[in-house]
Amino acid sequence: MSYELHAVIAGGEMLRGASRGMAATRPASIGQGLALIPMTDALSDSFAAAAAADDDADGVGIPGFWRLTEGCGKTLADWSAAGPVAYVEAEYFGGVGEQQAAVWDGGALVLGPLHAQEGRAFPPAGSPISQALRRLGVVAGAGEDEFSAVGLDRHRDGRAWIA
Repeated sequence: MSYELHAVIAGGEMLRGASRGMAATRPASIGQGLALIPMTDALSDSFAAAAAADDDADGVGIPGFWRLTEGCGKTLADWSAAGPVAYVEAEYFGGVGEQQAAVWDGGALVLGPLHAQEGRAFPPAGSPISQALRRLGVVAGAGEDEFSAVGLDRHRDGRAWIA
């Protein structure tokens, strides 16, 4: 089985307000008041268009991430003036894979970029995505991590969040 997620995650109201007017954005509610927007090709194009209008950001990828570009990071930093925003990536097949995460708050990168490479155990602080979710205020219950606490395990393909 495979699992794939590339998404922006933040407080639901904040994310809906920040993404209003952007093509291909439809926030999906997840647990604990958060929402996510899958990083589709159309959203990536929207971030690239925003970056083209900004001399300080471009479409160059940020090392360690599959789809996060400098332009996307600049937009997420701008959005974070209204509250913390995370960008997360996970790709697994047969239980083997990688995770990446970063969090912006108050216009600055405050966590990460965090990377969990294939074949390596998560650090004591947890997976990159769980650490990012914790920074967004997620509280895990007994026997779960932040990833499952907000229901990110509900869909195995990130595009299913917008179906």
